[in-house]
Amino acid sequence: MPFYENVFIARQDISATQADTLAETYSNVIAENGGKVTKRENWSLRNIAYRIKKNRKGHYVLLNIDGPPAAVQEMERQMRISEDVLRYLTTRVDELEEGPSAMMRRSRDDDERGPRDGPRRFGRDDDRGPREGGRRFRDDDRGPPREEAAVPAPAAAAPAAAAPDAPAAAVEAPAGNGGDA
Repeated sequence: MPFYENVFIARQDISATQADTLAETYSNVIAENGGKVTKRENWSLRNIAYRIKKNRKGHYVLLNIDGPPAAVQEMERQMRISEDVLRYLTTRVDELEEGPSAMMRRSRDDDERGPRDGPRRFGRDDDRGPREGGRRFRDDDRGPPREEAAVPAPAAAAPAAAAPDAPAAAVEAPAGNGGDA
C-alpha cells in the first residue's frame, strides 16, 4: 500500500485533548477503510503565518498513513466537513519517516540548548556604548575605518591691493532670514 503524510491544523479555541480526539477520529477512518496510522504527533498550539478564518494560531497534528487511496480520500472528505479543521495537507511519500519528525526534533534540540542567556552578536545586548542615533553597533560591523582625507586649511583672504588689475571681490552678506539687510 502507498504511504502518506497528513498534517492538519485545528482551530485555536479547541483544547489539546479535543485536537487529539480529532486525530483519533481520523485514525479510525483510515483503519475502517483498510489502512493504518503508523505515527501520530501533536505539534501543539503554534502561530500561523496568516489568519485563517479569524484564527491566528492552530493545533498542528501529523499523521503517517499506510493505506489505500480510498481511505485517504474519505479522511480528507471528513476534514472538509469538520468546522474544527482549518487546513490540511496530504502528501504521498516513498517511505515513512522513522522516529520523531523534524518539528519534534527541533523542539527537543531547543530544550537541550537551554535558555538564550548568552550575549547576542547584534542588538541591544551589545556591551559597547551608544553610537549615532542611540543605536549600538559592533566595531567590526562597519568594516575597516576610513582614512581621513587630508583637507587643506582654508587660504587666508588676500588683500585687494595685491592685484591691481583684478576687479574688486564682491562681498556677500551672511545668509539670514530672507537675505534682507
